[in-house]
Amino acid sequence: MAALVDANPERAAAVAAEFSVPLATSSLDEAIRKSPANCIFDVAVPAGAILDVLPRLPDGAAALVQKPMGNTLAEAEQILAICCKKGLTAAVNFQLRYAPVMMAARHMADAGLLGDIHDMEVRVNVFTPWDLWTFLATAPRLEILYHSIHYVDLARSWFGNPKRVLAKTVRNPRTAKLAATKSVIILEYDGSKRVYIATNHGHKFKDSQHSYVQWEGTEGALHAVMGVNLDYPKGRPDSLSFARTDEGWQALPTEGNWFPDAFIGSMGSLQAYVNGDAKTLPTSVEDAIDTMRTVEAAYISNERDGVPLMGH
Repeated sequence: MAALVDANPERAAAVAAEFSVPLATSSLDEAIRKSPANCIFDVAVPAGAILDVLPRLPDGAAALVQKPMGNTLAEAEQILAICCKKGLTAAVNFQLRYAPVMMAARHMADAGLLGDIHDMEVRVNVFTPWDLWTFLATAPRLEILYHSIHYVDLARSWFGNPKRVLAKTVRNPRTAKLAATKSVIILEYDGSKRVYIATNHGHKFKDSQHSYVQWEGTEGALHAVMGVNLDYPKGRPDSLSFARTDEGWQALPTEGNWFPDAFIGSMGSLQAYVNGDAKTLPTSVEDAIDTMRTVEAAYISNERDGVPLMGH
């Protein structure tokens, strides 16, 4: 780490001291000026601030941009245009696909242990303390844009872009001042394939909380628990289980959790690409724009779709 930048200089100084970072400042320009020429900029800011930061980075620089890639698809397109104009090698921090249990699940699927995968289900029924992020208090878009976007991107990493998106997102009366925090999203693909995402972030009944991704194939199924959503931000361990058709579930050994291990994957993939050790950049802004298109489609579906009952 060459430098830390934060709008709060005291916070930057405290974290820099804890991790022996040589420079802590509230000035992005100072950090750029004093950083090595071949550094990677980790742009971990709220979505609305990305467009303020990227134009100030050196032309040709490498950057990992925090998700979401803007507040809207229009902002995402502006971000993409800036990256292209400045020649930035830029990726978006869609890191769930790099969580150890998700990578293990992918290896098993690639080995053919699930057969033909026809179902991917995400269920998150937890209590999320949204007040940890003060900027979300007035955000017009919340759950899909800042949370379910992880699952949308994960689904795209498995199956590509959906043909159609159906979605509904609503507020929770417990947190009525916030934008919608409960969502259902269906990603439509060809044939019998289904991707179903259901989230409720106001569920305070601990014995019935759950957080998982489950894949079903013609030969087997996988069940990955995302422990970070349980007792957030403390979290619980991730886990992965496998079942063959008509047989019971068995736990599989895995090491590491979504937080913090998946972040090694998103930053590491960018570092490897910049160094020439990898030929592809999986979460490049050119790919991430399609995750943003899918999210935008979900919000449009939320506003437009639904069929009223006949005779009413």
